[in-house]
Amino acid sequence: MCRHLAYLGPPASLRSVLIDPPHGLYRQAWAPRRQRYGTVNADGFGVGWYAPDDPDPARYRRAVPIWGDESFADVARVTSAGALLAAVRCATAGTDPGIAAVAPYASGRWLFSHNGVLDGWPTAAAGLAATLPAGSLLGLEARVDSALLWALVRHRLELGLGAGDALADTVAALRAAGAAGRFNFLLTDGRVIAATAAGDTLCYRASGHAVVVASEPGDDEPGWTEMPDGCVVTATPRQVSVAPLAVPGNPAPSASPVSPDQNTEDGRIAIR
Repeated sequence: MCRHLAYLGPPASLRSVLIDPPHGLYRQAWAPRRQRYGTVNADGFGVGWYAPDDPDPARYRRAVPIWGDESFADVARVTSAGALLAAVRCATAGTDPGIAAVAPYASGRWLFSHNGVLDGWPTAAAGLAATLPAGSLLGLEARVDSALLWALVRHRLELGLGAGDALADTVAALRAAGAAGRFNFLLTDGRVIAATAAGDTLCYRASGHAVVVASEPGDDEPGWTEMPDGCVVTATPRQVSVAPLAVPGNPAPSASPVSPDQNTEDGRIAIR
């Protein structure tokens, strides 16, 4: 269900990050190589990016397949950013169609995407909604599981949790409430990327000048590190930290910085 990607680094055209890589997010819309659930991401796409001196991101979202938007390649060619988050959508059954249901979701400086599904939607949403402040559901962008999960994450950000902690605490709360599903989250404020591997694939590549966190590699070049299931990643161009997600009743250890010498030979990392 869905593929997504976030980038932080020197200004780069949206095209160079999303379209030009041979197996980039653009191609993953119709030919993902590691997607475990669903085969085509044709229910919409979206990109959010940060312009210089403006903390709030711009968004371009469409409820059509990314390859069906005749203008996007031109827009992407001439638009550059040092931070972006993009997603292609494979809709959960029973959720709303339309632009409002397409990631990235936004609030202030934050951009968010969900790759996965809340099992039992919409019935399963009732108990989770009760954990939010009164009136929070009125602010949902669409009647879709991802929008509800974003509300849970946003609530934690508003309480002051950092990006990685907000995602990890949301996953822990979902599990404690007995909610089942796949909860690969992706979040950025243009300065840091946080992501969870909780039921689907996740990887990153960091060069010291730039970092990409994605559902799957955009090419076959070296440097990609595959995340094991059940972890939260916090990344900047200079450092990537990884920690296991908490098991209900068992708090997770703190995150450990990851350097190239911690990578195992097959591209996976060992979480300490």
